[in-house]
Amino acid sequence: MIKPAYKRVLLKLSGEALMGDDAYGINRTTIERMVEDVAEVSRLGVELAIVIGGGNIFRGVAPGAQGMDRATADYMGMLASASASEFITVANMPM
Repeated sequence: MIKPAYKRVLLKLSGEALMGDDAYGINRTTIERMVEDVAEVSRLGVELAIVIGGGNIFRGVAPGAQGMDRATADYMGMLASASASEFITVANMPM
C-alpha cells in the first residue's frame, strides 16, 4: 500500500471543474470521476475536507448579478455551492 505524504488534506473543487466539457452546470461523468478519485485517496487513510465551489451555477460578480446588492449575490453563490455539494453526495447513485 502507498504511504500518503499527508494525513489530512483540504481539497477545493471549483465549480468550473464540475462542468467538465459542458458550457455550464454539472457534468455527471466528471463528477463521478472526481468522486472515485476522492474515494481512492480516502481508502489510503487520508482524512479529507472538501470545499466545493458553485461558480458553474451562479457567480455574484457575473453580468447576471448586476443591479443586485452584494449580500444577495453572495447568498445566491452560497446556495449554488450547496447545490453543487449535494450533487457530489449523490454522484455514485444509479441513474
